[in-house]
Amino acid sequence: MDIKLKFINQTNDANNSEYVFFQKNVSTDFDELSVAWKVIKNCGQGDYHPFTFPMTMAVSAKDCDGNYMPDIPAENGNMYCVTLEPSGHKLGPCGQGASVKEVQLRNDLQRGAITANIEKDGKLLATKTGIAPSQKAVFEFKPTLWVGAVSQVVEGEVMNSAIMSDVNKEISLLGIASASIVATGGGPGCGSTPIRFTLEDVVMA
Repeated sequence: MDIKLKFINQTNDANNSEYVFFQKNVSTDFDELSVAWKVIKNCGQGDYHPFTFPMTMAVSAKDCDGNYMPDIPAENGNMYCVTLEPSGHKLGPCGQGASVKEVQLRNDLQRGAITANIEKDGKLLATKTGIAPSQKAVFEFKPTLWVGAVSQVVEGEVMNSAIMSDVNKEISLLGIASASIVATGGGPGCGSTPIRFTLEDVVMA
């Protein structure tokens, strides 16, 4: 079921900050860079911005010839493969993966690396590049969203490590049907505090 969310700006921030929402791929041991899934801009003091966080996701791929394979619905526990068909490269399901918590995408081509993408709500959520033949990309996400006040972040692009190190608020969406994400703090002068994010008006599923 989709989760209905509402971002509310109750900060004292007059810098017209942008607010980024993203998920982290927790399948890897190291902190890989995440994609800016959603960026809210020009949301002034007292403004709010409703959006939906769907439970469903899709997988897509790009080959080294610059071709994009259409996205297909993806589910945890399944494996998806890029193969060479008579008509060219094709992305499709190819059985179960190694873990029920992961979506896996394997490069079954004889030659040429691929890029694997996960999309949510039609927007890029995570990406892995340079997947060589016989290798696979692994994606696993906790039911959480990371949120932060940022600048110069482009929706759908990988964020740099400096921006990601500034974002330290993780919000659990487990069991939630709808909620408000309220930003407070910020502002000029000696009384300024960091911008904080809290979950309010929570309705459980």
